[in-house]
Amino acid sequence: MKLIKSEYDSDCPVAHALHILGGKWTALILHNIFDGKNRFGQLQRAMVGISSKTLAQRLFELEKEGIISRKVFKEIPLHVEYSLTKKGKSLGEILETMKKWGKKH
Repeated sequence: MKLIKSEYDSDCPVAHALHILGGKWTALILHNIFDGKNRFGQLQRAMVGISSKTLAQRLFELEKEGIISRKVFKEIPLHVEYSLTKKGKSLGEILETMKKWGKKH
């Protein structure tokens, strides 16, 4: 049996998933995007307590990992929408399982 390191270990699939998804607010951001909230302001209002800086940082990280895509609409006022990529949509089953588990406990 392989010993799992406390630091990020790319050889361990669970550690790899947690490296990407384990940041504070990350799962909630994805949950809200799955629920159809895709603009920065919508996401921030849905997650009481998240700072603009943290939300922007997590969205950037998710975009960098290829989980979400960002589309800028050059109109006044300027707005940005976030959507799930194919890779991001593949997380749906995980989030649904977490939701079901959370309802039970």
